Amino acid sequence: MKKAVLKEQSGEIVECLTLTELCQFCGTETQWIVDLVAHDVLRPAGSDPDRWVFASTSILRARKASRLNRDLGINVAGIAMVLDLLDERDRLRRRLSRHEVD
Repeated sequence: MKKAVLKEQSGEIVECLTLTELCQFCGTETQWIVDLVAHDVLRPAGSDPDRWVFASTSILRARKASRLNRDLGINVAGIAMVLDLLDERDRLRRRLSRHEVD
């Protein structure tokens, strides 16, 4: 069976997962992933859940979301905000490291 791939905006080609495969990798229920998509935490390609495909990087993001919910009791809307802030922090750190002089 041929594994599906996605072409990211950066031009990088990555393997992708179906909704069922992502749930299996993350040990979550389908509804949890659907909720993450509804709050823009995960961004699958495809028009509906039966056709969704997720970049393999979604595994890490979904697992982070699950830990934030389990360990800190943060709801899905809060998780979306926290992950966006963490992404922004990482972008700023990378930008800063390019401009630092040793």
